[in-house]
Amino acid sequence: MADIPSTARPRSSAARVCTILGFVFAVIAIFIAPPLFGILGVVLGIVGAVLGDKPLGWYAAAASVVGAILGLVLAAAVLGS
Repeated sequence: MADIPSTARPRSSAARVCTILGFVFAVIAIFIAPPLFGILGVVLGIVGAVLGDKPLGWYAAAASVVGAILGLVLAAAVLGS
C-alpha cells in the first residue's frame, strides 16, 4: 500500500461536487452576471482544491476567472454597439 503524506487530503465526493460546480459557474459567467458567477466559481474551485480535488479544483478556479473576464468583455461588446 502506498504511503500518503500526512499533509495530503484524500479526495472526497464533496470536493468533486465543488469542483464540478466551479466549472459550471465558469461557463455560466460567460453569459449571465459574470462578476457574481465568476466569484462563486473561484470560491468553489478553491474549496474543491482544499478538500482534496487537486489539480482540478485549481483549474476550476482559473476557468472561473477566465469565464468572468470573457463575460465582461462580451457584455461590453454587446452593450457598446
